[in-house]
Formats: sequence, C-alpha cells, structure tokens
Amino acid sequence: MSTDNDVTTLDTPIPGITRADLRRAALGSSIGSALEYYDFALYSLASALIFGPLFFPSANPATGLILSFATYFLGFAVRPLGGIVFGRIGDKVGRKFVLVVTILLMGGSSTLIGLLPTYNSHPGDWWGGVGILAPILLVALRMLQGLGAGAEMAGASIIMTESAPATERGFWASLPFMSIQIGTVAAALVYFLLFNVSQTIPITDTWLWRIPFLASALLLVAAIFIRLRLKESPTFKKLQAHDEIDRTPIRSLLTVSRGTVLRGIGIRMAENGSSSIFQALAVAYVTSAAVGVTGPIGALSLVFAASLGAVVVPIAGRLTDRYGRVKVYRAFAIYQLVTAFPLWYLLSTGNTVLIIVAVTLALGIGSWGMFGSQSAFMCELFGSRQRYLGVATAREVSAVLAGGIAPLLGALILSLSITAEGGPGVPGAGIGAWIPIAGYLSLLCLITVLTTFTIAEPGGRDLNVPEDALNDPAIRVGGRVDA
Repeated sequence: MSTDNDVTTLDTPIPGITRADLRRAALGSSIGSALEYYDFALYSLASALIFGPLFFPSANPATGLILSFATYFLGFAVRPLGGIVFGRIGDKVGRKFVLVVTILLMGGSSTLIGLLPTYNSHPGDWWGGVGILAPILLVALRMLQGLGAGAEMAGASIIMTESAPATERGFWASLPFMSIQIGTVAAALVYFLLFNVSQTIPITDTWLWRIPFLASALLLVAAIFIRLRLKESPTFKKLQAHDEIDRTPIRSLLTVSRGTVLRGIGIRMAENGSSSIFQALAVAYVTSAAVGVTGPIGALSLVFAASLGAVVVPIAGRLTDRYGRVKVYRAFAIYQLVTAFPLWYLLSTGNTVLIIVAVTLALGIGSWGMFGSQSAFMCELFGSRQRYLGVATAREVSAVLAGGIAPLLGALILSLSITAEGGPGVPGAGIGAWIPIAGYLSLLCLITVLTTFTIAEPGGRDLNVPEDALNDPAIRVGGRVDA
C-alpha cells in the first residue's frame, strides 16, 4: 500500500518511491555526474595545458598538442562500447548496478592518472621517466575512463526520469546535469589555484599537476556510498515483476529503435560538440602563439561559465516541463548557432575580458542550456525495454562524432593555420583559425536544429510503454501527449 509521501506518476503503477527516495536518487546521480565532468574538465584542461610536455615531448609544440588531444579523443572513441556493454546490462540487470560499476571505473582511472610516471624525468615522477610506456599507460587509463563514462550519464538520466512525477521529469532529470557544473568548476578552480601557486616554476616541472587527479578518490568514495543505498527505478521493477525484460536488447535496438538512435545522435551534435570545442579547443587556441594569452585564462573562463550553467540547467529543465522538450531544446540550439561566429571572433581578439565573456556565454547558456533540456527528453524517446541501451548508444556515438573529434580536428586546423601564417613561435601565427572552427561549430548546430523538426513532442509520455516515442500511438506529430 502506498503512503501519502509516495511519488505517484501517470506512468508508475508500482508505488514505493518517496520524496526522500527521489532526493537520494538525485544526490547519488548528481555526485556521479559531478565526478564524470570533474574528470572531463580536468582532462580537457590537462590536454590543452600540460599533457603535451609531460607525455608527448616534441620539438614542435603543435605536434604535442595534437597527440595530447588524440588521447582525449580515444576516451570518447571507447564510450560507445561502454554504452553498449553497460547499457545492455542496465536493461537486463538493473539501472542501480550499472551506476555503481561505472563510477568505480571512472573515479578509479582518474585517480591512477595522478600516479603515472611521465615520458622524461620530472620532479613529480614517482619512478622517473619511463619513455614510451608513459603515454601507453595514459591512453589505457583514458580508455577505461571512457568505458565507464559511456553509461554514466545515461544511467543518471534514466533513474531520475523513471522515478520522477510525469509533470516534473524535466526538472528532476536535469539535476544530475546541474552537478556537471559543480564538477567543472571544481576542476577549473583547482587548475586556477595550481597555476597561481606555480607562477615561477612551470607546473609540469612539479608534482602539483597530480593533485587534481588524486582528488577524484574523494568524490568516488562518496558516490559509491550513496549509490549503494539507491532504490531501483519503478519502470525496471515493473519489467522484472512482469517478466518483460528484453533478452536481446541489442537486436531490438538495431531493428525497432534505429530511427530513434539516429535522432538522439542528431540532437546531441550541437550540445556535445560545442561543449568540447569551448572547454578544450578554445583554451588551446587562446593560449597558443595565435592569440598569446598567458595565465590561467582557460580555468578562469570555465569557472564563470559553469557558475552560469549551474543556474541555467535547472531552469531549462523546468521550462521543458512547461513548454515541451522539443521547443526548448531547439531554442538553445538556435542560440548556439547564431552566436558561433561572434563568440569565436571575441576569442581571437586576445582581450582577456572578452575571452571570458565568450566562453561563459557559449557554455553557460548554449551548451548547458541544451544539457538541462536533454535528460528527460532523451529518456522519453525510447521504450522501456531498451531505454538504457538506447540512450547510452545515442549519447556516446554522438560523443565520438561531435565531442571527441571536435578538439582533435580543431587542433589540426590550428596547427595548419600556424604553419601557413609563419610557423611556430611567430606572434599571431594561426589567429585566422577561428573562422573555420566557428564554421565547423555552426554545422554541428545546424544538424541539431534540423533534427528537432523530425521529433514529435514526447514530454510526459508513459514510460512503461515498450514502444519508442516515434511508434507510440499516444503521441501525435507536432503535439503533446494525448490525454
């Protein structure tokens, strides 16, 4: 029998999710999300600022930057595999089990990066320089990190969406995404402080660069403790109770959910691409010979951007509950599209204040506005039996196509531009790279905007229905869920 505190939803016939359970789920999901994006921002900043000389020493700094971003990309490249493997487990064994495993993989890998030896001998090395073994170990840990991340946010989104009241899903499901900003701010502040402490000696010549990675262990312990106390989502419990768990979710995904997966990939191109471009590539651009800004400008920009994003994300989630997932998401994608060239022009000016403003507006409103609109939206697109696998696959394939490739492609564009405009060491060489980079970002945003016009509004649909939103007879094209 349910109690007055039970969270009753239009689509959850199984009682037992109280407001306390919902808050605990939000906290457990949020800490995991904070850890993932702490690691994400940490690795983005490290790729742009320190990994080159530590693990890929080269006479040409541009080559070291490209190799550094190549390892960054590899973490994205294995995420679809992690999404498929753990998504399948999540649809067969349960959402909670996967959330515990993925947090162990992500947090453990990040902590171990802080213990790695480097290519050449540095004061912060535990074992001295180990040559080629150093980048090999870095790549291996980055790939393990990517495997865990491949199912982390999908699981956090699903357990919140399936546990929340139907009329409040957008808000509750956005909360783990709000914690992304906390993780990003934490990583940026740590690097900001480290660069200020290490003003006289390059941070790569000290052990200080290891501290941010070792700190992952603290978040890891807290996340595991809370996640072990989570309740399984009502939708999965209903599937278990009625013996309706899909024994071949991958086959179902490839046959009945192919169109939904493609739409999920499409709506993430602008969000994930712009997030990676402004968190990683923009930092490399403004601190390169092209613009020549010195100091912790990248970390400081992320602090301002993430602080704004922490406010925008829950507001965006609430707006989707009121006005619909599709309209709100499309609005943020259009914003990112029309501001691509103006904001990248500001980055090219070399003005510190304008650079901070550009990164803050791009990430804080554009990228993270889509984040806040996305969580319940993606989950509602898929049917109950292959939801975890579907959301994870769509999220992580797009992470490779947009987020992983974008900084690597941008680094290549920057390197070619530097060479064409005088070569490494020439002041201002490569400054014109902002034009093709902004064009690439605009293309990603256009793909997302066009994709939103192929999706009927899924907000508030019955999450126990096995059909995807595209095949759900309760949804009419261009409208809301029928009563």
